[in-house]
Amino acid sequence: MENNEFTEKLEQSEFNTNVAFYVHLKAWDGNARAELEDRIKEVFFFSKGIHWKFDSFGIEKAGTRKDEILGYFIFRTADVEKLKSLFLQEFKDYENAYKITCSVAKYQKVEEEFFELEV
Repeated sequence: MENNEFTEKLEQSEFNTNVAFYVHLKAWDGNARAELEDRIKEVFFFSKGIHWKFDSFGIEKAGTRKDEILGYFIFRTADVEKLKSLFLQEFKDYENAYKITCSVAKYQKVEEEFFELEV
């Protein structure tokens, strides 16, 4: 296959790894969302030089899918270890968390085909 604008899309992105951090909360009150948002701003501020993109943030309250209240942050990254270290640094003293769990998922194209239709 010749190298053209279509085949260049076949290249993998360096951000094909999703990292989800789940902050398991002890209690939910009116300040929990604001506290989590403030902490993640610190991660943004100090993360210069880390190859990542912020994907989403949310709160799962007890009863939606689990018995726990979770604050979750999802990133796409090329450097999982630096991002994990930074996240832990900013959240390790968060008193409303009793644990932080993390999932890492790597995505890879299995097959992709490009073609043109004559019109």
